[in-house]
Amino acid sequence: MSRASTGKAVKKVMPTMPAVDEAQIDFETIELLFFAYRDFVSDPDAILAKIGMGRAHHRVVYFVCRQPGMMVTDLLETLQITKQSLARVLKQLIESGYIRQMAGAKDRRERRLYPTLAGRELALALSEPQSRRIARAMNELPPDTRASVKEFLRRMRGRDESLEPIDSDLD
Repeated sequence: MSRASTGKAVKKVMPTMPAVDEAQIDFETIELLFFAYRDFVSDPDAILAKIGMGRAHHRVVYFVCRQPGMMVTDLLETLQITKQSLARVLKQLIESGYIRQMAGAKDRRERRLYPTLAGRELALALSEPQSRRIARAMNELPPDTRASVKEFLRRMRGRDESLEPIDSDLD
């Protein structure tokens, strides 16, 4: 049973945008970050495409490998997403043999995540070209400048706490 269209277009209400002084926006740095991120993820994206996975899978396998035994709730907090967003990706990684989910030793309600050997190999294969790209970019920089780059990236972190967790795909 289908509903008949009334022929009326539904007008989407756009949120009010604040007035912005365009002269105050650092477009050059925004573009540098945009293109750096695009290229930084391009190598892992190509590897993941061959196995039918995407950036969402990369993030999950990366953090589980960096913190074996982390709880699902910790992963949700790290990625700042909802359970629903994580469920499909985590299920696929478990079914594909990259991640293992186990009950906690003390509290059986806990769901702890561990990489399998295949998961660890995947995480390393995805991280290696990124590490190479970072080394190449930092190679000629003096040590104090390298430290400044890392400090800049640390200061870029942090999500606006007034925003809700993302309730869409991780990609």
